[in-house]
Amino acid sequence: MKVSVKVPASSANIGPGFDCLGLALPIYNTITIEETVVPGTGIEINMMSEEESIDDMVFDNIPRDENNIVYKAVQMLYNSIGQEPSELKINIQAQIPIARGLGSSSSIVVGGLLAANKLLGNPADETALLAIATEVEGHPDNVAPAILGGFVLATQEDDGTISYSKLDWPEDWDITVCIPDFELSTDIARSILPKEVPMQDAIFNAKHLAMLMQAVNTRNPKLMKTALKDRLHQPYREKLVPGMKEIMEAFKHEDGVLGCVLSGAGPSLLIISQKYDIDKIKSTVKEIWEKQNIKAEVKTLKIEEQGATVY
Repeated sequence: MKVSVKVPASSANIGPGFDCLGLALPIYNTITIEETVVPGTGIEINMMSEEESIDDMVFDNIPRDENNIVYKAVQMLYNSIGQEPSELKINIQAQIPIARGLGSSSSIVVGGLLAANKLLGNPADETALLAIATEVEGHPDNVAPAILGGFVLATQEDDGTISYSKLDWPEDWDITVCIPDFELSTDIARSILPKEVPMQDAIFNAKHLAMLMQAVNTRNPKLMKTALKDRLHQPYREKLVPGMKEIMEAFKHEDGVLGCVLSGAGPSLLIISQKYDIDKIKSTVKEIWEKQNIKAEVKTLKIEEQGATVY
């Protein structure tokens, strides 16, 4: 039996929503798992891509055995029902750029889990799948929109369960994804964050996350422009992303631009706008990065509402 799962990219944090807010984007990884019939063949993991933005060399450092993150997720699912994975062939067709803050690892974790769940006869419900995916990834901000689609606020409770709420993103708010041609690992981006933050910074983010929720719910662009500020991660990660400060400053006083935020741990950026010249956004971003010898793919996308699809 063979099962494939198409999983969207995701962008986490969206400014003040550190580790709890994310949205799905229409860039996809497809994970296919097949139970092989020949005993003793073990695990076969293949990674491939036809995307120019993904260098095949990045695949060389990805484990092809039990240490692969997809296999670990699959194994956790099997173990949760008292089983061990049989011989498996796992194919990963990648379109989501790796180490760019677009949820590449979350997408393959989700894809592996959903494919394995289908192979097992769907023993795990949505709640269990969200909990396992979060345990593998560490937080739900990417895995929740990857599974559910849309714009999602999610948190992990003390007992490990995931509570979430999907919000309707305003249709006339455009999302321009700016993907530079360099990688930034999540581990490095996390290592630069302080272990403790000032109380006023925590309060600042709590206020702005609440404002962001209200801005989206009421379709209030003026409030959104205020809400997309952060003090918990972006000021620290800014030094790891050349040109980030300049790009943010370039759009700070543009009425049609609601904000520019780091996508996940970076280095990709999201620019949220309403009835603004998209070509101007693209040319401005590319010009700033070109001055630093950075090439970029810049594209305006709609939120992917579907989430992961099993077939």
